Amino acid sequence: MTADVRFETPASAKEAALLLAAADGHGRVLAGGTDLLVQMRSGRIAPKLIVDVKGIDEMVSIRQESGGWRVGASVACMELVRHREFAALFPAVVDGANWIGSIQVRSRASMGGNLCNASPAADSVPAMMAVGAVASIEGPNGRREIPVEQVPTGPGKNSLEPGEILVSIFFPNPPEHTGSAYIRFTPRTEMDIAVVGAGISLTLDQQGVCTAAKVCLGAVAEKAIVVPEAAQALIGTMVDDAALANLGLAASAAARPIDDKRGTKVFRTKLSGVIARRTAQKALARARGNI
Repeated sequence: MTADVRFETPASAKEAALLLAAADGHGRVLAGGTDLLVQMRSGRIAPKLIVDVKGIDEMVSIRQESGGWRVGASVACMELVRHREFAALFPAVVDGANWIGSIQVRSRASMGGNLCNASPAADSVPAMMAVGAVASIEGPNGRREIPVEQVPTGPGKNSLEPGEILVSIFFPNPPEHTGSAYIRFTPRTEMDIAVVGAGISLTLDQQGVCTAAKVCLGAVAEKAIVVPEAAQALIGTMVDDAALANLGLAASAAARPIDDKRGTKVFRTKLSGVIARRTAQKALARARGNI
């Protein structure tokens, strides 16, 4: 770890952004630190500036706003999991947060860090995408908002410009009769990286017909992906066996995994359809009120 690293504790997101901009690409944000400190210890990165954002109120708070909830980018996963009102509205996000590391890691790791770290297998990202989450980003030129799916651009890479910082994530309130879920497959039950992950949200009308859906996959491409064809397989149906079968086919068709120690391309492609179907069934049960 570099001995002459500078440490700053700004009081606002604007101040943090200005510090990062002045660092000319050599600054890093300290939120939970579960990725940053490991990367520094391993010598993978050697920042000249660390910006601790845990003293910035809007980055460590969970607040209800008009039309939804805003979660600070540095809010620890366990704090979000234990927030009953938020968890009731966005169960998929809680599903994803509950899979991040051990409970000790989740007590430090943040959803914003999981998003910006841009691992293709990040558990919270497909879940946040599925419920329509929006990232709020502060930079030297002001603040902008983009869908969370536009933040990761590839393994370990994101779309934030120099000097920009993820401040918060906005979760729009779901319509009535909406259910969401995230399921992943791993060889072990915890402390492992997803082989395949799926986040799905779906909405039903009074007759139980699916009127809206969003299907997202993780760990099967260079970043988490949205699969519109899979969502279309559900919309206009009772989410019956035929619709689920079509969903699975669309999910497998969209997957573009690599061969690695977690599994082969063939295995992970087929598994994408299986996990997507299981996730849709869980989301459907929740939409029907059978949590």
